Amino acid sequence: MKTLVFLTLFAVSSFAQSPSLMKGSQRTYTFAKTNIMRSAEKVPEETFSFKPTPEVRSFGDVLAHIADAQYLFCSAALGGEAPKSSVEKTWKTKAGLIESLKTAFEYCDKAYALGEENATKAVKLFGGDSTVITALDFNTAHNFEHYGNLATYMRLKNIIPPSSEPRK
Repeated sequence: MKTLVFLTLFAVSSFAQSPSLMKGSQRTYTFAKTNIMRSAEKVPEETFSFKPTPEVRSFGDVLAHIADAQYLFCSAALGGEAPKSSVEKTWKTKAGLIESLKTAFEYCDKAYALGEENATKAVKLFGGDSTVITALDFNTAHNFEHYGNLATYMRLKNIIPPSSEPRK
């Protein structure tokens, strides 16, 4: 009887779905990406040059920095060299910056769509050994860090950040 119970439990646990590292990482990334894109779309163009103090990036520069960083982190996860990107130095308009940001996120979407079997694959990040999931989670953390900047800039301009908007 004990053997039957053990075999039954073993069979059930073998077929149970364990949480997916890649799907969890992708959900968190999508949350950050959505808030960043909604921020870019929501803020008027004249606010893109706004800096709370002269020493910090403007609202637009923060978005451009996020765009450039997508290539850095996600190329590591994809196992290749980062495409050349200098959005932070070249952006000029809200529309152009939003398009650059969309393109950068589309590049990263490919990395977050890698299958579960790739989550612990070894990759190089900042010259050191890492894993795909670590590179992707570092990217998401970086995105949230700068979404925090964007949210502060929006509050200073009396704009409600997307993550604080009332839910429907």
